[in-house]
Amino acid sequence: MTWGTELWDQFENLDKHTQWGIDFLERYAKFVKERLEIEQTYAKQLRNLVKKYCPKRSKDDEPRFSSCMSFYSILNELNDYAGQREVVAEEMGHNVYGELMRYSQDLKSERKHHLQEGRKAQQYLDQCWKHMDNSKKKFERECKEAEKSQISYDRLDNDINATKSEVEKAKSQLYLRTHSADESKNEYAAQLQNFNGEQWKHFNVAIPQIFKNLQDMDERRTVKLGETYRSFADVERRVVPIISKCLEGMVTAAKAVDQRKDSAIVVESFKSGFEPPGDFPFEDYSQNLSRTGSDNTISTPKNEGGVKPDPKHSISKAAKNKLWLFGKKPKAPSLEDFSHLPPEQRRKRLQARIDELSKELQKEVDQRDALNKMKDVYEKNPQMGDPQSLQPKISETMCNMEKLRSEIHKNESWLSEVEGKVSTRGDRRPSADVNHHTPHGRESPEGSYTDDPSKEHRSPPHQPDPRQAHQPDEFDDEFDDDDPLPVLGHCKALYSFDGQNEGTLLMKEDDVLYIIEEDKGDGWTRARTQSGEEGYVPTSYVEIAMEKNSKGAVTYI
Repeated sequence: MTWGTELWDQFENLDKHTQWGIDFLERYAKFVKERLEIEQTYAKQLRNLVKKYCPKRSKDDEPRFSSCMSFYSILNELNDYAGQREVVAEEMGHNVYGELMRYSQDLKSERKHHLQEGRKAQQYLDQCWKHMDNSKKKFERECKEAEKSQISYDRLDNDINATKSEVEKAKSQLYLRTHSADESKNEYAAQLQNFNGEQWKHFNVAIPQIFKNLQDMDERRTVKLGETYRSFADVERRVVPIISKCLEGMVTAAKAVDQRKDSAIVVESFKSGFEPPGDFPFEDYSQNLSRTGSDNTISTPKNEGGVKPDPKHSISKAAKNKLWLFGKKPKAPSLEDFSHLPPEQRRKRLQARIDELSKELQKEVDQRDALNKMKDVYEKNPQMGDPQSLQPKISETMCNMEKLRSEIHKNESWLSEVEGKVSTRGDRRPSADVNHHTPHGRESPEGSYTDDPSKEHRSPPHQPDPRQAHQPDEFDDEFDDDDPLPVLGHCKALYSFDGQNEGTLLMKEDDVLYIIEEDKGDGWTRARTQSGEEGYVPTSYVEIAMEKNSKGAVTYI
């Protein structure tokens, strides 16, 4: 069944139907657009969710527990899943929505053309009908005029009173009217024949062809809708395998959770390297009591030299420092040499830093070698470039190498120090000598474990602790001296020094200090500020200018 034969007289309804078809196609396109916007919003929200729960800490601080790693793997898979939703939205926008909108514009242009052709054909047929109708009306008028002339002639011809001239005039008028009527008849017949021919062509050729074109257009629109329906589903179907892999990755990550591995990581992360504290000795405070002859009391050896034990040191401070097993230990500040960490953890962190610095140093070495090779090429072939232009970069690379070597050396010295401590502490048990004097309970100048963990500190880089170079008694005597020491010279601070260690002096870059005691080979110089505060500063941190008469020639005012 074709529209041209079955719907030859339904031009207006076909006009409305084809317009409805295009409107429906655009409505479906709008549906696809809203769907892809939902996909875009969904993907964006998923990515924001992943970003929200991704770790914001540095890579070194990231937990290595299998449960955490599995969760981060799931986040990565979910991020990939969000990417597939974006692919769905993108392909819907390009392959479905964009294609529909382009096709809709083509349909509108084609429909407009076909309808214009139909209206032109209808206008031509109407014009032919008007010509035929005008000739018909003219023929009708001419016939009526001829009849009137015939009646007038018959009346005069039968009238005996009419003159001959009047009769001849009426006869002539009748002849003219009859001739005009015959011509109108012939014209009407010709116009009628022409109209009938054009009407036949209109309803049997032109209109069927135009309506067939409209039918083809509408059927192609229907086919296109079916194809886009399928494309809409195919877009989803193409990402299903990848989404399935994402889900399989989540399941794999879930299976990777290993409670025993996590427990081992906890041990590795928090193992301090210390030995558990040993038994504390019994301390007899009844030694000075007079005893009877009873032998039932516990006998303990007397203190050699008759020295009374100091109750304040009845428990070793080094041992007391390890009794915070189930208490809350105050958080120590993060230090450059990691001295705030237990020995085992400090060793791991220092080793990791050395490895990282070594990699950076190797990169700088490779870059230096590449620049030197390029410089050699430029020297042999000046047209390729200026060798001197590479010198600043080579100098910068060499400077970076020196800095990295210095950092590596500094960290290696800290590492050798902590490795020595770990081995020493591993062999040591808590001593029965409870009166062991370590300044303020510290185990070493660089150590961080004190009886008051909040006072943990470290010595300046590359510098020994001044309390290690000067014995505690001498240190206290020197600072308890009422008379100020003479000024031997002055110095200018090249770097800032925090002076957090006890006995050290705070200074800022470019500060000028008075020297009151020279460096004795331990890396520290004793100085005095202009306000009269005294303490030790690292010798490598200052530029020293000694007075000519250094022995008391210049005194502090």
